[in-house]
Amino acid sequence: MPSISPLTLIVPVFNEHENFPRLVEQVEQTLHIPYRMLVVYDFDEDSTVPVARELAVTRPWLMLVRNDLGRGPANAIRAGFQAAQSGPALVVMADLSDDLAKIPQMLTLYEAGYQVVCASRYMLGGKQIGGPLLKRIMSQTAGVSLYWLAGFPTHDATNNFRLYDAALVNEMGIESAKGFEIALELTAKAYAQGEPVAEIPAMWRDRTAGTSNFQIRKWLPFYLKWYRYAFSASLKRRLGIVRAKPLTPRQ
Repeated sequence: MPSISPLTLIVPVFNEHENFPRLVEQVEQTLHIPYRMLVVYDFDEDSTVPVARELAVTRPWLMLVRNDLGRGPANAIRAGFQAAQSGPALVVMADLSDDLAKIPQMLTLYEAGYQVVCASRYMLGGKQIGGPLLKRIMSQTAGVSLYWLAGFPTHDATNNFRLYDAALVNEMGIESAKGFEIALELTAKAYAQGEPVAEIPAMWRDRTAGTSNFQIRKWLPFYLKWYRYAFSASLKRRLGIVRAKPLTPRQ
């Protein structure tokens, strides 16, 4: 494996053969710093795999990682974190829905000392275009209620487009094993122990190709578990029971 780059992109995929070449093109056009991309897939028959392998021939920063922890997005992200090892900065992203132009700003905040940087669709300047109505309502309600009622540090608790410090992720561990609730879990855990968390406005667009792997009914109980945890952690921060750690810029 090549030497560790400052930025590791973790991209879980599920039959993304249509989107993937455009995603790679957009990454190349957007990022002008050392980086690597770990493409995490669940099974060899995934239509993304042959496309990614062909693109990787001329792109040493592009690597495939098979998820052997069990199928599903949470395990795919966990497998990506394990393969990334020390990171040091990890950005979880998916298809072309995410606003990749925000990554340099996320890295600037990381270098300033923030341990988690959240891309927010629901803060001032953020925007969401398309997507299932019920999913949008539930996501926005969860995020905004946590922000205003408990003081959670982001308006968008469920967006998985985030930057994490690799050492912090390794320290906290991951319990999620089902869906995309992993973002809420890691952010809530970080905030619960006083870590600096930042958010920036970002735009999210619904996919134009492929099929979403999001399953509301199946994953809702797990979201509710971490919603309650995040609510409790935020109240403790607001009441001063848990003290905020100082912001320490990285060298």
